[in-house]
Amino acid sequence: MTHIVVLGAGIGGIPMAYEMKEQMKKDEEITVISNTDTFQFVPSNPWVAVNWRTKNDICIDMPKIFKKKGINFTSAGAKKVHPDKNQVELNDGTSVDYDFLVIATGPELAFDEVPGLGPEGHTHSVCHVDHAVAAGQAYEKFLENPGPIVIGAAAGASCFGPALEMAMIIETDLRKRKIRDKVPMTYVTPEPYVGHLGLGGVGDTKGMVESIMRERHINWICNAKITKCEDGKIFATEHNPDGTPKTDHELDNAWSMILPAFRGIDPVKGIEGLGNPRDFIIVDKNQRNPKYQNIFSVGVCIAIPPVEVTPVPTGCPKTGFMIESMVTATAHNIRDIIDGKEPTQEGTWSAACLADFGDGGAAFVAVPQIPPRNINWSSEGKWVHLAKIAFEKYFLRKIRKGISEPGFEKHMLKLAGLSRLKKD
Repeated sequence: MTHIVVLGAGIGGIPMAYEMKEQMKKDEEITVISNTDTFQFVPSNPWVAVNWRTKNDICIDMPKIFKKKGINFTSAGAKKVHPDKNQVELNDGTSVDYDFLVIATGPELAFDEVPGLGPEGHTHSVCHVDHAVAAGQAYEKFLENPGPIVIGAAAGASCFGPALEMAMIIETDLRKRKIRDKVPMTYVTPEPYVGHLGLGGVGDTKGMVESIMRERHINWICNAKITKCEDGKIFATEHNPDGTPKTDHELDNAWSMILPAFRGIDPVKGIEGLGNPRDFIIVDKNQRNPKYQNIFSVGVCIAIPPVEVTPVPTGCPKTGFMIESMVTATAHNIRDIIDGKEPTQEGTWSAACLADFGDGGAAFVAVPQIPPRNINWSSEGKWVHLAKIAFEKYFLRKIRKGISEPGFEKHMLKLAGLSRLKKD
């Protein structure tokens, strides 16, 4: 009996389990390993941080759904992956053997790389729903005595969309409350310019984001490396284009959200040939690890090089569009290997994103992610805000109903009016 194990139950892991299950035969088995019973829709966390959503709105209890789908599940969590034994050691002292392993864990949040960064320090985060809930509670207190806000990302961060969304959503919320005039706002980022997004820009995201920030009176500091965070203060060094230090900034704040850099999680750390120096999983064009041929990986935990070298390090984002294509390719490739064939399916390493700004938004599509591109498109408008809400409902329904059909690419291209380009 072939046993397939999916490590992780997030935006990559659950669709991976659903699609793999559709590809499996009666004498084959699939198990999902997670460290929680709950799925969280991470893209909605900025809404939770301003209390436009609750935790219950964006979380789904998974055990009953997995059972109905015929998928084995444990929330004991992984302690260590042992590729030489084809085994995952769990935190409860047991182990799970596998014939194929798909690593879909997402990242570890590297708050410790900046003194005072993170929920246990002096800044908030929207990388986890519990972080967003804590940020929302602090935001309610902030509203009683508003002051400066600082939002941004640490050096080495790779997912800038949530920081941009957080800045715009809070700005919108403050205007609705008619207290925007009491809150100076600063956006601090390692990007060489706002709208870079770890992608070298998409379409004219540079001009678009700069224009929107000017219109909303949000100051920005680029090529910035945050050096430490204290209670009510963030320290950052702005750099020249050649990477040399330019200006030191000491930023007062009454509320702040700073995205950390990412790295691989503890269970995969230090395994030679599995991960890169930051323990992101190394995969080939078929999502397969070159050394351990029965290990695949999808999602934020895979190793993708930066699009370009920047004065302050930035990473390359992995969006929902990209992750869904990785999942589909992996499911078909594992099926082919089981059937004695060579894997041929490749994920579409391209970016498609809906960034909500509270009362509008920006959308972009980059195909492929690394320039030069076949599609290099961006747009803005209220339709993006409405589309993000619609996509949240669509994805949560997909998880609840156990729907395996990929949909983000199709829906994103349709929303962007790019269906004809997809056909071309």
